[in-house]
Amino acid sequence: MEDIQKPRNVPPVDFQNAVETIKQYLPDYAGEHLEPSKGKNQFVCIFCGSGNGANSTGAFTVYRTNYYCFSCHQHGDIFDLAEKVENISKNSVVQYLADKYHVQSSLSVIGNNGADTKECSAVLDVENCGEENFDSFFLDANRHLCETSYHRGISLETLNRFNVGFVPEWKHPKNPHSSGAPRLIIPTSSGSYLARDTRNEDEIPDNQRSYVKSKVGRVHIFNEKALETSDIVYVSEGELDALSIIDIAGYDSAVGLGSVSNVDFFLSVLDKTAHKPKFIIALDNDRAGEKARNELTAGFDERGIEYCVYDPCCGFKDPNESLINSPEAFRRAVMYGKEHIDDLIAKRLNDDETARKTEYDGQFSAKVFLKDFVDGISDSVNTEVIPTGFEVLDNMLDGGLYEGLYGIGAISSLGKTTFALQMADQIAAQGHEVLVFSLEMSRNELIAKSISRNTLRRLKQSGGNMQHAKTTRGIMSCKKYNSYCQSEKELIRASINDYEKIAGNIFIREGIGDVTAETIAEQVREHIESGHRPPVVIVDYLQILSPKNEKWTDKQNTDSAILTFKRLSRDYKIPVIAISSFNRENYSVRVSMQAFKESGAIEYSTDVLIGLQLKGVGNKNFDIDQAKIKNPREVEAVILKNRNGRTSGKIGFDFYAMFNYFVESDAAPVSSDDEALSSKKIKRL
Repeated sequence: MEDIQKPRNVPPVDFQNAVETIKQYLPDYAGEHLEPSKGKNQFVCIFCGSGNGANSTGAFTVYRTNYYCFSCHQHGDIFDLAEKVENISKNSVVQYLADKYHVQSSLSVIGNNGADTKECSAVLDVENCGEENFDSFFLDANRHLCETSYHRGISLETLNRFNVGFVPEWKHPKNPHSSGAPRLIIPTSSGSYLARDTRNEDEIPDNQRSYVKSKVGRVHIFNEKALETSDIVYVSEGELDALSIIDIAGYDSAVGLGSVSNVDFFLSVLDKTAHKPKFIIALDNDRAGEKARNELTAGFDERGIEYCVYDPCCGFKDPNESLINSPEAFRRAVMYGKEHIDDLIAKRLNDDETARKTEYDGQFSAKVFLKDFVDGISDSVNTEVIPTGFEVLDNMLDGGLYEGLYGIGAISSLGKTTFALQMADQIAAQGHEVLVFSLEMSRNELIAKSISRNTLRRLKQSGGNMQHAKTTRGIMSCKKYNSYCQSEKELIRASINDYEKIAGNIFIREGIGDVTAETIAEQVREHIESGHRPPVVIVDYLQILSPKNEKWTDKQNTDSAILTFKRLSRDYKIPVIAISSFNRENYSVRVSMQAFKESGAIEYSTDVLIGLQLKGVGNKNFDIDQAKIKNPREVEAVILKNRNGRTSGKIGFDFYAMFNYFVESDAAPVSSDDEALSSKKIKRL
């Protein structure tokens, strides 16, 4: 898992510390048991299956000690996840994970009646256990080895050489009151061993199935001495796997990690070993084995250790299964790896170099992307441009909105939020979904603005009494309704019905002071993965986003947010509209790119940049206060940047500020190089 470090392998001193330590292994556990999907620390959800869609993006996200599915909203920690994955009870899951990750603690286990408790222990990594000597126990167990046929295809000579034994009624030394079970005893040092249940799976009671492999003592690498005595060493996962290889290739031919979670421990042992053999990595053929293999190769690469990755298992899961099911083929494969290790290492180095070149070309070579480019042209015939609902603006933008980042800016109180909201309503009326992030105004205020606009629009279309049009406050204030005549009430009711027709395509998420650009990107992903179409996104507004980094300047945080929105538009092929305020010194001058607050990334990273200004601003006798009190207010939208179209165009609007309504003017000034458009009669909405 990226950016998530494993906890140190230090025995906790009490139960709570043990629990907190185990929780930190959630990224490891998820990586071992869940199917990965696109995105950092994301997996296919085992509760709802999110992540199996066309984009293979998973909503199930793993953090340092907890997980959350943005699709089905399941959440929890490693204990909740293991309970689901392993299908074991709450009473067993803590002990199971403690044993799995070698965390020592006195754990209280609830008995079957839910009342009585008994003390047991997850005993790997117990400091005082390392001082205990089990040599006499091993000798006694070895005398009983002939009492079991559970030799897993390994010769008695090899088993006896490693003092492997058998105990008919083995009980954990830290839990002597538990039920006894027949166990194969595999020593890993004088003070540690593996006790493996020898019964068939259907003979093991359900409450004991989580403990078929019990570890006693501190962590040790099986046959660790081979690291000092051999020039070629197989690295296998389990002790029986190492014994299977040793049975064919010799005493010092293999070591066993004991668990895929012991890679870091193995590397730390290797760091203390002066002699460095050449390694053949032969871990299990499953997802956990693949993950451990990647960790091990990275560790070897970092240390400059010679190695190859070679599978002698002949199609089986691990070396021991291969030995049991296909002993002759397994023997040939093991010996081939040992005898041809130099060739295998050379091939790996060559393959690695080829893979690096292929990966580099795949990321940057234009030739690799040429076919996608050509296919994209063909596919673009089905790519629907999204009109804004403003006819002249759409003509200036070559039909409307495309995939990309759009910036809309204006001075305070000029109507930039209202302009974007009206655009959202007009887009929604065409059947497109719009996701509005309102970081300043409430959801109810935005809805009231839209209904207020509808009252004026209806009256203008019908020639009704314009005095009946309602402001935002006139819509929201219940007290005012008592003074409205029947015609006014019917107008409001009809305007609400108009909004209801498009409301199913409008989604408003309110900000509560802690919304970052990354939060917005995540919520857009959540919207799409919940079954909705990719939306037009509107962010209102840039300068009140929470900073990504409190230590950065405002410009650095704004630049970071702009780049996040740019990636968002590219990843989902959607228009993202970011509203921006202006610098105070630009209130009485013509709009320009420099007017945008913290303008660096806004100026360079947006695809289209639109500035709203009062008509006449910048002229000698311009009075901003007089311009603002006009009704309608005369506003111009200036196309400051259009990466794929015309720039320097001006579009005139009549802005009825009290009623949140923009109407394109009859004679809208445009750029001088567009005579055809400037001569066109603009239809009043």
